[in-house]
Amino acid sequence: MLMIINADDLGLSITVNKAIFNLLAGGHITSTSLLANAPATEDAVVELRRQKNRSFGVHLNVTGFHPLTRNAELSPILDSTGCFAGNSIRSTPITWQLREAIFQEWSTQIDRLFAMGLTPSHIDSHHHVHTIPGLFFVLKRVQRRFGIRKVRISKNIYSAKNQASHSLLLRKRIWNTALRQYYPTITTGGFTNLVDFFDAAQHQKIRCRSVEIMVHPGGAGYGEETEFLVTSWRDRLPFQVTLIDFSSLN
Repeated sequence: MLMIINADDLGLSITVNKAIFNLLAGGHITSTSLLANAPATEDAVVELRRQKNRSFGVHLNVTGFHPLTRNAELSPILDSTGCFAGNSIRSTPITWQLREAIFQEWSTQIDRLFAMGLTPSHIDSHHHVHTIPGLFFVLKRVQRRFGIRKVRISKNIYSAKNQASHSLLLRKRIWNTALRQYYPTITTGGFTNLVDFFDAAQHQKIRCRSVEIMVHPGGAGYGEETEFLVTSWRDRLPFQVTLIDFSSLN
């Protein structure tokens, strides 16, 4: 199995940045995703410029911090301070005006990374907002505009203790298939978090040639996950894995 271990939320804070870069240096993760509008984005970019061989993605965001664009059509998903209002995007009617505003915001987020001298290898998102069905064609417009052909799929591997319903898995399969086929896109076969992956590997057959595992080093509430990452957990899997990054995925 080919395995990408991707650290989300690069740029969230100095603490998160340090944790991610330490794990990259130690070979415990293989990839990371950068928020373009977060408090420690510029700090992360300084280090990324030193690590030119690293695969990193853009962590598209409409759930936290100030947007980079000043578009009144974003107001339904902003709070009283003008910041993105958490997961309000999931309960807000997605009108064509809001879609256009999000397209402009996501484009500006990627433009900012390019302006800083970076080239994202792939797309994923904060709180998985790129997998919201109503934003599917916004994602595809962004991909086409920047020529980014690698994107994170919707979660499709669950632990034995946290199984998804058949209807949910079917909806995810449809979305993932559409992602791959509309503006042809390269993806892993599976995607999940570290805890669910390790549990699933012990109790069921994972039928994927490649998998992406999402982790959150340095994040609040993820201390145990980070500690687990630096153990020999891969040696305890019932199959062999080869670590790759997104630049090696084809």
